[in-house]
Amino acid sequence: MGKVLQKLSFKEKFSYGFGDLASVLYWQTFMLYFTYFYTDVFLIPASAAATMFLVSRIWDGINDPLMGIIADRTKTRWGKFRPYLLWLCVPFAFIGVLTFTVPDFSESGKLIWAYTTFILIMMLYTGINIPYTALLGVISPDSNERTSVSSFKFLFAFAAGIIVSATLLPMVKWLGDGNEASGWQQSFIVYGIMAIVFFLIAFKGTKERVQPPKTQKSSVKKDLYELVTNAPWLILLTVTITFILFVAVRGSVTVHYFKYFIGSQNISLPFLDSDTYNFEAITSAYNTIGQISAFLGVLMVSWFAKKVGKKKAFMILFVVAIVSTGAIYFLTADQLGLIFFLQITGSMTGGPLSVLIWAMYADTADYAEWKRGRRATGLIFSASTMSQKFGWAFGAYVALSLMSSVGFEANVAQSADSLQGLIALFSIIPAGFGVLSTLLLFLYPLNDNKVEEITTELQERRKERGEEITE
Repeated sequence: MGKVLQKLSFKEKFSYGFGDLASVLYWQTFMLYFTYFYTDVFLIPASAAATMFLVSRIWDGINDPLMGIIADRTKTRWGKFRPYLLWLCVPFAFIGVLTFTVPDFSESGKLIWAYTTFILIMMLYTGINIPYTALLGVISPDSNERTSVSSFKFLFAFAAGIIVSATLLPMVKWLGDGNEASGWQQSFIVYGIMAIVFFLIAFKGTKERVQPPKTQKSSVKKDLYELVTNAPWLILLTVTITFILFVAVRGSVTVHYFKYFIGSQNISLPFLDSDTYNFEAITSAYNTIGQISAFLGVLMVSWFAKKVGKKKAFMILFVVAIVSTGAIYFLTADQLGLIFFLQITGSMTGGPLSVLIWAMYADTADYAEWKRGRRATGLIFSASTMSQKFGWAFGAYVALSLMSSVGFEANVAQSADSLQGLIALFSIIPAGFGVLSTLLLFLYPLNDNKVEEITTELQERRKERGEEITE
């Protein structure tokens, strides 16, 4: 096949990764700190925050396929997907600052502000991240190259996760100088400037290579019909929703777990005198170690997936992550070393799962073109991202609703029932969603041999139509 399956340069893969470096500065914050920000800094009731997350994220999830349809029909000299990185990076950063601004309003006024800014930031996240993610499906026609690009994407994602985990809470404290609300606002001025630069690097350094067949006529109705009858995509969708629930339920209560269950502790570290560390320091260390472990896991996942196949690699890694998560239920607050050890094993195996999921979504876009002769890459990825949003919506809703039902109150000592609820939300409840996700993946039909067969046949069809890719 010669030039058709040409290797991408390291520079282009590296540039593509910067898009997730920008996105995950926000997404990691959404995962780990949004519930804490709204309950303990913005000071709205947990039940009100739960409803806001559910309503806002479902609305946001509905927007995802609409953005995919729009991106698929965008025609510019830069391509279909890349221009959105240029057009939306500044508005996204600006709304990010407003989202983490706490206005001096009444409770109802603050709730309106929270709804408005939360919906806006998530809509802009959709507007920039859907095209960025869809770019993975058209950056190369080679499935193995896309897996490699996906690895770069998530290496940068976990690098951003390390930045957020290590710097956000300390930066809030330092910039706020006693005013936590001010610290959050100023921190997102810093993150916003960083995000703009990173998105522009991704825009400048990448190229779109795979186009829909020239004979394909634009039809939203056909695109939607072929999406919902794409069996591998539907199975992967259910896997993604349950996988995100595995991550989201736990992530939604991480700060609460350490603030109210672990608390401040006197810790002895190698080569250092023992000292007392507050929950902010312990939480930041826990999340940072998790992100570093996930980063290391992503470094190895392409090699592992080539050895055993993407589907089998996903299952093996997920089982270890599930066991590591569920085991935390049986640990006490003074077993901090074991809690951190399980974070390392769980993150090193759980982190790379996203790499495999997104590489498999690119395979389902190839499958659709192979089976039906139509390609709607933006819609494939946007509807997939919608499943993430729904997973996060229900994950946060489950966590906050259960916290509310067992008597959680912000900034006071928790009851025994409330603490037990936090422990379960941090361990066995997400582990249960993980088991379900693994069982669903057994139904996914696109193993590596099938993907190779599809790739080869698509290349032959493109040659016959005079659409051979030469660069």
